[in-house]
Amino acid sequence: MPGAVHVTKSEDIKESTGQTEVMIAHPHTGSAIHHHGEQETIVFAQSGHGTIVSNGGATRQHLAPGDFALIPAYAEHQEINEGEEEVVWIITRSGREPVVVNLKGWGGDVVNE
Repeated sequence: MPGAVHVTKSEDIKESTGQTEVMIAHPHTGSAIHHHGEQETIVFAQSGHGTIVSNGGATRQHLAPGDFALIPAYAEHQEINEGEEEVVWIITRSGREPVVVNLKGWGGDVVNE
């Protein structure tokens, strides 16, 4: 039997709920290079202007407020805020618990935390 439909109300999106979380990137910061294992990830840019880097660092895709990005399972990527304002992204993943696998560079080994 398929799982139940889950709705997250906007007023409840203040911190991670497992499937949905708010990511706030401060100016001039970036995430580690990582992937989300078998999970597909959808990013909604709520505010600010940020960049998703992928394809071994060769592709840079800019997100403005209202934009969406689909990050396929196992796709190595990095979120970057090169601007002067905070970036707020709403992140939704296909799994019930978030999977984040940090890497030692593009195509690198898994970082043991």
